[in-house]
Amino acid sequence: MALRFLPFSPLFNFSSSNRKRTVSTSATLASKQPVPGKPEADIVVIGSGIGGLCCAGLLARYGQDVLVLESHDVAGGAAHSFDIKGYKFDSGPSLFSGFQSRGPQANPLAQVLDALGESIPCVNYDSWMVYVPEGEFLSRIGPTEFFKDLEKYAGPDSAREWRKLLDAILPISAAAMALPPLSIRGDLGILSTAAARYAPSLLKSFAQMGPQGALGATKLLRPFSEIIDSLGIKDPFIRNWLDLLAFLLAGVKTNGILSAEMVYMFSEWYKPGCSLEYPLHGSGAIVDALVRGLQKFGGRISLKSHVENIVVEKGRAVGVKLRGGQFVRARKAVVSNASMWDTLSLLPPEAVPKSYQGGIETTQQCESFMHLHLGFDAEGISDDLGIHHIVVNDWDRGVDADQNVVLISVPSVLSPDLAPPGKHVLHAYTPGTESFEIWEGLDRRSNEYKNLKAERSEVMWKAVEKALGPGFNHEKCEVKLVGTPLTHQRFLRRNRGTYGPAILAGKGTFPGHSTPIPQLMCCGDSTFPGIGVPAVAASGAIVANSLVSVSEHSRLLDAIGI
Repeated sequence: MALRFLPFSPLFNFSSSNRKRTVSTSATLASKQPVPGKPEADIVVIGSGIGGLCCAGLLARYGQDVLVLESHDVAGGAAHSFDIKGYKFDSGPSLFSGFQSRGPQANPLAQVLDALGESIPCVNYDSWMVYVPEGEFLSRIGPTEFFKDLEKYAGPDSAREWRKLLDAILPISAAAMALPPLSIRGDLGILSTAAARYAPSLLKSFAQMGPQGALGATKLLRPFSEIIDSLGIKDPFIRNWLDLLAFLLAGVKTNGILSAEMVYMFSEWYKPGCSLEYPLHGSGAIVDALVRGLQKFGGRISLKSHVENIVVEKGRAVGVKLRGGQFVRARKAVVSNASMWDTLSLLPPEAVPKSYQGGIETTQQCESFMHLHLGFDAEGISDDLGIHHIVVNDWDRGVDADQNVVLISVPSVLSPDLAPPGKHVLHAYTPGTESFEIWEGLDRRSNEYKNLKAERSEVMWKAVEKALGPGFNHEKCEVKLVGTPLTHQRFLRRNRGTYGPAILAGKGTFPGHSTPIPQLMCCGDSTFPGIGVPAVAASGAIVANSLVSVSEHSRLLDAIGI
């Protein structure tokens, strides 16, 4: 599992003469020619985000001729890493779990990596620092540790309510996780690869839950707040905490997140023996592993290959046109890993049904981000500094209020190679709460833009000072980078710098992977199951599975033991 904390943020391209990007050997080799091999493939994938790479890697594993076209000079999309002055920064996700698990209940990304014969060495840990209006504490995952925090910061009935919540949720998790994401496909073949194959485990999990648990499982596709309300959970601290976890996971509070997502998170964080994991060498190691897997099975990736248009002939998507005019043919399908809004902009208007266009244009977006990347001297910083810190300034404003929540990651405490000796790297950000309207139309070279960056980043500096303690000094920072919504828009090709669609559970559904245009499919955060690394990995897998036969799909499931 990989939460939205930290976010899946943009390909930063700050004005720094000292900037140097470092990418993996595989990605470097891929960029030596504009389009490796012939400018055609069975399937052309637009974008090398986690979803696009998972889709392309599995298609290559299935024996398809697949070509990934990436606009930037490094693979990974919002999950890439970048290097400045010897500091290697995560630009996106930094909080992970489930990489070490295997079998049907593994993280979808772990299942894809298994299929590609790749693994990610990780460091395990079990806590993160929390700074809330009630005080500050080290929050440990596991079934019992959080009770100590409740005793100190919550109401007298909070421990009973939390136990009631765990007793209701953890049994449901067996049903939520009984169907491996890698078994799902977008056609009736799912009756063979998923329903029939895993029916025994599903029935067993429902039997073990009993009538009450089975009733709870029927709410998996409803807002999580309905489960909370049905259990009579009233303690303000617990409800605020649950809103915070939901927002970190999916960009909405408990009244907007699917119960299935929260149940999955609880099973990863609050069961016996659970732990968090950080990939050695940074989150870019995940991208490198996916690129290696893709190329191992003959797949190709072309960096600095910007797609200008999806070409539609006789109503079908037949390829793409690159900046510069080159046409790349797709013999079987085009898969877009761009957002729904950006995919729409790649299509000829006359080829798009008005209803489809209207549905996309009226879908609410999550807000954007402010980011702070720092490289600094570790002298004076506590030796037991944790990797993750979260600051909530005011519960009453809500966790989704702007400038109210700041998340911080210092991954060099677990993977020292990310910084020069005696140094640390840090990424702080405001999570999907920064309005694009504040920044829209500003000239990035203007004093107005620079002054606004300084003003809007102040909340992150204050949070960093709180997390690092009095030993931290601005003057110790050898690298100081501030990113804004315009950074997202420009360098990630994200419409209005958005994090993705803000679709509330029970009030809307994420679009599927098919489109009204034959031979055009979509994967990523704009499709089911939605936002977050596990979700986009699953979406990429679903599209790949849907483009091959049921027998090929079943053989892959057999090969990886699920």
